[in-house]
Amino acid sequence: MATDSQRGRAGWVLPVLCVGAFMASLDLFIVNVAFGDIGREFRSSSVVNLSWVLNAYAILYAALLVPLGRLADRLGQRTVFLAGLASFTAGSAACAVSDNLWALVAFRGMQAMGAAALTPASLGLLVATTPADRRDRAVRIWAATGALAAAVGPVVGGLLVEEASWRWIFLVNVPIGLVALLGAHWSIPDTRHNTTAEWPDFLGGGVLLMSIGTLSLALVKAPAWGWASPAVMACFGSAALGVAVFWRRSVHHPSPVVEADLLRVPTFAWSNATALAFNAAFAADLLSVILWMQEVWHYSALQTGLAVAPGPLVVPLFAALAQRVAHRVPSGAIAAAGCLLLALGNVVLVLANGAARGYAVGLLPAWLVIGAGVGLAVPTILSAATADLPPTRASTGSAVVNMSRQIGASLGVSLLVAILASASVAHDVQAAFVWGWWAIVITAFVGALTALGMTPHSPNIAPTAALSSDTP
Repeated sequence: MATDSQRGRAGWVLPVLCVGAFMASLDLFIVNVAFGDIGREFRSSSVVNLSWVLNAYAILYAALLVPLGRLADRLGQRTVFLAGLASFTAGSAACAVSDNLWALVAFRGMQAMGAAALTPASLGLLVATTPADRRDRAVRIWAATGALAAAVGPVVGGLLVEEASWRWIFLVNVPIGLVALLGAHWSIPDTRHNTTAEWPDFLGGGVLLMSIGTLSLALVKAPAWGWASPAVMACFGSAALGVAVFWRRSVHHPSPVVEADLLRVPTFAWSNATALAFNAAFAADLLSVILWMQEVWHYSALQTGLAVAPGPLVVPLFAALAQRVAHRVPSGAIAAAGCLLLALGNVVLVLANGAARGYAVGLLPAWLVIGAGVGLAVPTILSAATADLPPTRASTGSAVVNMSRQIGASLGVSLLVAILASASVAHDVQAAFVWGWWAIVITAFVGALTALGMTPHSPNIAPTAALSSDTP
C-alpha cells in the first residue's frame, strides 16, 4: 500500500516531466524571433553565421537523441533525466551570458545535449510510473506540451526581446529549470535499469554529427566559397564518407543509433523519409517567414511573434481531424495531404508576398494553410512510423523518426540560408525569398511522394491528437 506521502509525490511526476519537455520544446521556437537582435548585438548581420544558433541545437539533438535514450535504459531514466535537465538549465544560463556569437552557438549545443537526454527519459519515466489505466491520458498531456510550446514560443520570445533583451529568452529557463530539478529529485522514484545492456554507439552518433554538420557547412558556405570550390567539395565528400561509416556501424554495432533491421520495414523507412523532407520544408518555412517580416517589413520581435502565433494554433485542430479520419483514410494519404498543404501555403507566399502585399492579405492565409498541413502530417508520420514495428521496438522507432525530423530541420535551414546568401550577392532580397519559397514547395512535394509509401500494413492506428514534445 502506498502511503499518503508517496501518493502525493506521485501526483507531481506528470507536471514535473511536462515542465522539462516544455522547456526543451520551447527553445525550438523561441529563438527564431530573436535573430535580428542577436545579430545586432554581436555585429553579425550574416544569416549564414546566425543560422548556426539553430543548427547547433538541431544537429546535436538529432545525433544524441537515440544514444542518450538507450543510455537512460542502462543507467536509469531518473538519473539521465536529472542530468539532462541540469545540462539544459546550465546551458541556458551560459547562453544568456555569452559574449560572442560562437560562444552562444557552443552553449546552444549544451542545451541540445540536455534536451536529447531529458526528452526520451521523461517519456520513459512517465510510462514506468503511471498506472496502466491512466497512462494514455498522461502521455497525451505530456505530448500536448509541445503543441503549447509551439503556440506560445514566438509570442513569449518576442515579448522578452522587446521588453528586456534577447538574453532573457534563455535566462527565463534558469529559475524554471531549478524548480523542476528540485521537484524531480523529490517526486520521481528511481526506476529499474538494465546494467547488462550494451553501451550505446556514441562513436556512431559522433560520426552522424560530423556528417550532418559538414553537409550543413557546405550548404551555407557554398555561396561564398563557390559550389565547386575545393572546400565545399571536401565538405560534401566528408559528409558522404561519414554516412557510409555510420551505416556500417549501424549494421555491425550491437547497440547502434539506427538499427538496420528497422529500415527494412517499408512503413518505417518511408515514414523517416517523409519526416526528413517535411521538417526540412517546415523549418525553412518558419525561418523564412520570420526573416521576411523582420528584414523586409521591419517588424519588431513582438510583432513577429504575434504574427507567427496563429499558425501553431490551428495545428491541434487538424491533428484532431487526422485522428478522426484515420480509420477510413490511409495514413500515407493523410500525411501526403499535409505535405501538399505545406507546399500550397508557400505558393500563396510566392504569389502574395512576391508583390510585397501585407500580412492579412498574403502571409496570414498562407501561414494558416501551413499550420493545417503540420496538423495533418506530423502526428500521422509519428504514429505510422511505429505501426508495423513490434511493441519492443516502438520506443526506438519513435526516437529514430524524431531524429530524422531534426536532421531535416538542420538541412532545411541550411538550404534556405544558402539560397538567401546566393541571392544577396545579387542584391535582390525579395527574389531570394521567392526562390526560397519555391525550394520549400519542391521539398514538401517530395515529402508528399514519400508519404504514399508509409501506410501501415497492419490496421490503421489513429494518430494521437497531441503531438510529441518537439513538434513544430
